[in-house]
Amino acid sequence: MTEQGAGVAQRLDTGTVNVVRKRDLRKAVRGTFVGNVMEWYDVGVFGYLIVTLGPVFLPDADQATQVIFMLGTFASTYLFRPLGGLFFGWLGDKIGRKRVLFMTLTLVAVATFLIGLLPGHATLGAGAAALLVALKILQGFSAGGEFTGALTFISESAPDRRRGFYAAFLDSGSYLGFVLGAAIVTAMQIMFGQQAMEDGLWRIPFLIAGPLGLIAVYLRMRVEETPHFAALVAQQQESGRASLRVNPLRVFASNWKPMLLVILLVAAANSAGYAFTSYMPTYLSTVLEHDAIQGNLFSLPLMLLMACLMPFVGLLSDRVGRKPVLTAAAIWIILLSFPAFALIGSDSSVAIVAGLALIGIPVALYMGTLASTYPAMFPTASRNTSLGVSYNISIALFGGTAPLVIDSLVRATGTPSAAAFYLMGMSVIGLIAICFLPETAGKPLSGSEPNVETEREAHEIHTARQATVSA
Repeated sequence: MTEQGAGVAQRLDTGTVNVVRKRDLRKAVRGTFVGNVMEWYDVGVFGYLIVTLGPVFLPDADQATQVIFMLGTFASTYLFRPLGGLFFGWLGDKIGRKRVLFMTLTLVAVATFLIGLLPGHATLGAGAAALLVALKILQGFSAGGEFTGALTFISESAPDRRRGFYAAFLDSGSYLGFVLGAAIVTAMQIMFGQQAMEDGLWRIPFLIAGPLGLIAVYLRMRVEETPHFAALVAQQQESGRASLRVNPLRVFASNWKPMLLVILLVAAANSAGYAFTSYMPTYLSTVLEHDAIQGNLFSLPLMLLMACLMPFVGLLSDRVGRKPVLTAAAIWIILLSFPAFALIGSDSSVAIVAGLALIGIPVALYMGTLASTYPAMFPTASRNTSLGVSYNISIALFGGTAPLVIDSLVRATGTPSAAAFYLMGMSVIGLIAICFLPETAGKPLSGSEPNVETEREAHEIHTARQATVSA
């Protein structure tokens, strides 16, 4: 037997194959999906209320200053996500995925609800804006463990052959949550007008997070721990260790290469994603001077379509591989960002929608594929920590700050093409990272036994193991 064959035989001759129960998988999908809806519901509400909240919390400033302050407040949420990713990631690797996801979802929902109770500048002066920033920071800290924890959870719970399909529901939930929040804001603006929103109706979308959060927490409490983490705990108990040991410094030392790839991929995908979701409404209304409601109506249907397409993108990546789909997304952004912003800057409604679609489609390709790509790059024992830190460092630097950076570039240069060049540059970086990315479609997660859908698949793998050992 060759040295390579001996290595394969050793790996195949250990452990068991996990047959995923459909009931547990459905619970896992629902439990993680609702959390992402909740997290991005707030992003949608806040992003679409930026122009409204400026006069509420900073009434003495001009509109440009108000917008910059609110975009900066939005960005502050993401600056604290790496700390949340480190803390909740480490905790998830130590005590379990399920418990931590319950904590993060509760904190996100409570912080969003409390924003709706904040006094405005007329009541508390500058203290009102300070409290707003503090609650956004709390959201960022808890969200740092929410999305990456959910990615880990669903990837460890899904069958390997369809991991892309099921993991893509997370980003689909994110965009549906964003659309839900943005749609509620837009409907209220149409029904009551901008002045009524500034006078106090802006609170209602945030307060809705209370009952939404209760529903989400209930569904999340019903999920089972992932089979991979359960197997890790069983191994720890067999070895006689009191608890799982996770040393972040050792994690970073052993996983720095895949962590770097995650940082670069997140920079490429999420700069475009946040530009499309969180900046475009502000760009259309303040830079291009469209009516705020009209700007929302341009983008919301496209976001809904993207959310519905993402599971199919994940399914495509299961069939053809992650790398081909990601490569197509990066090249699309590089070649078509400039024409997209040229169309968005025109006077034609059809051209504006076409320009938005040229940005939205590659975002769907990115997000629908990367959800299953990230967790597969790390071993089970340190997956939560590695992914939580690397993903959120990049989100803080390139994702949540993208609206502020793009707005500053556009205003400084006086041309919309600055936004296009920024997105193009990020996708060039992403394309380089994709070249070094290992293909993981259809394969077991790193260091884990296979997840399969049927007993027949498990029997086939067992038969293959025995044949390999005999050879």
